[in-house]
Amino acid sequence: MLRILFLALCGLLTHTRADPGALLRLGLDIMNQVQSAMDESHILEQMAAEAGKKRPGMKPIKGITNLKVKDVELPVITLSFLPGVGIFQCVSTGLTITGKSFIGGNMEIIVVLNITATDRLLQDEKTGLPTFKSEGCEVVLVSVKTNLPSNMLPKVVNKFLDSTLHKVLPSLMCPAIDAVLVYVNRKWANLNAPMPVGQMGIVKYVLTSMPTTTANYLQVAFSPVVQQQEGNTIQLADAGEALEFPEGYAEGSSQLLLSATFLTTELALLQKSFNVNVQDMKIGKLPPQTTKTLAGFIPKVAKAYPKPKPLVTQIRINKPPKVTMKTGKSLLHLHGTLEMFAARRRGKAPVSLFLLETHFNLKIQYSVREGRLLMLTSLDRLLSLSRESSSIGAFSEKELTGFITDYLQEAYVPVVNDVLQVGFPLPELLDIDYNLAELDIVENALVLVLDLKLD
Repeated sequence: MLRILFLALCGLLTHTRADPGALLRLGLDIMNQVQSAMDESHILEQMAAEAGKKRPGMKPIKGITNLKVKDVELPVITLSFLPGVGIFQCVSTGLTITGKSFIGGNMEIIVVLNITATDRLLQDEKTGLPTFKSEGCEVVLVSVKTNLPSNMLPKVVNKFLDSTLHKVLPSLMCPAIDAVLVYVNRKWANLNAPMPVGQMGIVKYVLTSMPTTTANYLQVAFSPVVQQQEGNTIQLADAGEALEFPEGYAEGSSQLLLSATFLTTELALLQKSFNVNVQDMKIGKLPPQTTKTLAGFIPKVAKAYPKPKPLVTQIRINKPPKVTMKTGKSLLHLHGTLEMFAARRRGKAPVSLFLLETHFNLKIQYSVREGRLLMLTSLDRLLSLSRESSSIGAFSEKELTGFITDYLQEAYVPVVNDVLQVGFPLPELLDIDYNLAELDIVENALVLVLDLKLD
């Protein structure tokens, strides 16, 4: 429901940093979901039921008694954007008005009509939050049929119908528009709630500014708030350039754009989880993790440990992870240390063999599950190795390039992927099924092309 979404987005407004980390662009395809607002609320049926009840101060309609409204047809709702204003809506429906006529006997009037109104974006005086209010409601008759006798003077019939319908329809149908807005207002009250990222922290989607409307789009800029479990906020880095949607998408289609800087900020929540200690001797397709295997790359290890000892490996990520994106490819940059130890008997601490500073990239594949963005990585390149310390003497880091590369892919990447299974929450708006989205990696951003059409 477009109106639900617009209200929800406005409800998230707050004074925050100006640089958006995410953009949401909603196009004409979202209008396929508007129907459910009125269907779910059953507003027209409720209004019809109230039409025949006597209410204080309500004057009777001259020429008709026992007025009832029945057979309200399922409304067809169409919307269009009003640039700089909000949304124009038209509700097309039909109904039957019955009662006792002024000439006696049962009367039946079958009406097909359009209700038009403008949903203008305003600010709620009590909450300070933007909200929609309908204005300029009009009821336009498309067709009218009646069972009044055909031998009656046409002018008399037309005057009676005109008088009756102009009294009944505006008071019956226009409140339905306001009632739907009240109904959808309840849908966005909790949309600014923090969404957890495992036990590491939370993400909140906060609006950078008021949503803007053009003839084809409703666009919203988010400045997401990323907080650690302790409450510390991780600031989004300056992207250095304005965030905008790339060209090439169908006019009027909808997309969600997540910047690389925003994803980098979210990954900072998981940095500590990327630190691991590995002491398994058998890992994937790797040879046994012992000093004998290591000696095949660094001969000095065999001299220091003539009898094979199990290896213990410690990896520490000492810089925040960073996401970069080029068209069609996304990388996760990790900077840290890799230290290998020779294990000793129980009760004795392992002995450090060497400590390496390392920088390597993981290629990221993105997917969506249950409203969360998931990442799956594989090793792209080992970019650098530099020896910081060694208990086995000097050696060339190049000798270890192949060994460390295989180790990272087989032993470390699975750990990273396990951590990333927590997923990052996407905006919970409009019951959008992100599972149906197509994902495009573009320059410095990930674009989710949303499928918002109903079956």
